[in-house]
Amino acid sequence: MANEENKTANSISKNMLVNAFVLGVFAIVGTALVAYIYEVTKTQIAENKRQHTLKKLHELIGPEIHDNDLEQDTIPVSDKLLGEGELIVYRARKNKNPIAAIIQCVAPDGYSGKIRLLVAVNYNGTLAGVRVTDHLETPGLGDAIETQKSDWIHIFKGKSLSEPKPDKWTVKRDSGDFDQITSATITSRAMVKATNKALQFFKQNRQRLFK
Repeated sequence: MANEENKTANSISKNMLVNAFVLGVFAIVGTALVAYIYEVTKTQIAENKRQHTLKKLHELIGPEIHDNDLEQDTIPVSDKLLGEGELIVYRARKNKNPIAAIIQCVAPDGYSGKIRLLVAVNYNGTLAGVRVTDHLETPGLGDAIETQKSDWIHIFKGKSLSEPKPDKWTVKRDSGDFDQITSATITSRAMVKATNKALQFFKQNRQRLFK
């Protein structure tokens, strides 16, 4: 009887070891496969991201407006007005004269998290436009900040720190001048606030950005 029990216990232990070995092999193979796929695709992913950003840049500042390479004429910046971390300012020039700055910034207070933006400011301080590069806002509501979903984001074009007046730089629900997206007031507030801060940053740093 004891021998039978020992055989059963040994069999169970053996099966457990075999199962553990098989699982370990699968884990190693799976990890290696994921790493291989990442290595194979990371270059293409980086290129897709670059093309996406370039498309947004040229939506804001068309190739006919500048004659320099926006991707090469950049300056890294860090400022609380723009959000946490190092961000990039793309500089547009014509005949070496400054035309506009396209400022990366982050709205930290979107409905579903951070909203990453490009805010294009003409050298005279007026807005050339705003585009969203990344967000987690609710599909069908907050994602109306995308140009593919609605025209809402075009409301910023031509605005400046003085137009509208400082106390009107918010959504109409808060007695401001900007329409809010239907059922997405928090998203709208975050966008207006971040754009205003980008304009403040530009005003404070215009000379340094183009030096």
